[in-house]
Amino acid sequence: MKTLYQLLLASFLFIALPAHQALAEADPLPSWSDTATKSSITRFVEKTTTEGSPDFIAPSDRIAVFDNDGTLWAEKPVPFQLFFALDRVKALAPQHPEWKSKEPFRSILKGDMKGLEASGEKGVVALLAATHAGVSTEEFNAIVKDWIKTARHPKYKGPYTDYVYQPMLEVLSYLRSKGYKTFIVSGGGVEFMRAFAEETYGIPPEQV
Repeated sequence: MKTLYQLLLASFLFIALPAHQALAEADPLPSWSDTATKSSITRFVEKTTTEGSPDFIAPSDRIAVFDNDGTLWAEKPVPFQLFFALDRVKALAPQHPEWKSKEPFRSILKGDMKGLEASGEKGVVALLAATHAGVSTEEFNAIVKDWIKTARHPKYKGPYTDYVYQPMLEVLSYLRSKGYKTFIVSGGGVEFMRAFAEETYGIPPEQV
């Protein structure tokens, strides 16, 4: 037999849950300031998902596409994928003693970012080839997942996924609650983003 406390707790949850849901529905974007931008988003979603509206979009056609760097998460001082590449150079350096005298690796190992910048496009291509190639898709996925879990931003000291924009997470969630399918189309590496997009944004790999 339930105690009075248990009955009261159950009743509270029964009453409080709908109230919480109503609040969430009343303001699907709680982190956004009440500006014209927020209003335009909610108006767009409502008019495209309300049957009978001249702007109604059938559920099967509801698609929303987002950039990643600078849109869903921060990109300053550089896109986070560059930090991943720099960390990979340091991890792989023991297997490549020649990097101590070869650019752009020499500069990277010395912490000389101006030297890396001076290596230009050729240096960046060499960096990406050394850190993103030579392994299977499954191996690369595992490497990125491990990096996401363990790496820390050099300035802010937290995991890189701490620097996702909360207002944008709310937009993604809001759109999906209204039947929109969300995608990422970005200049960043597709395999890199696929390793964390579902856990971080709720966007499965095939939609990146």
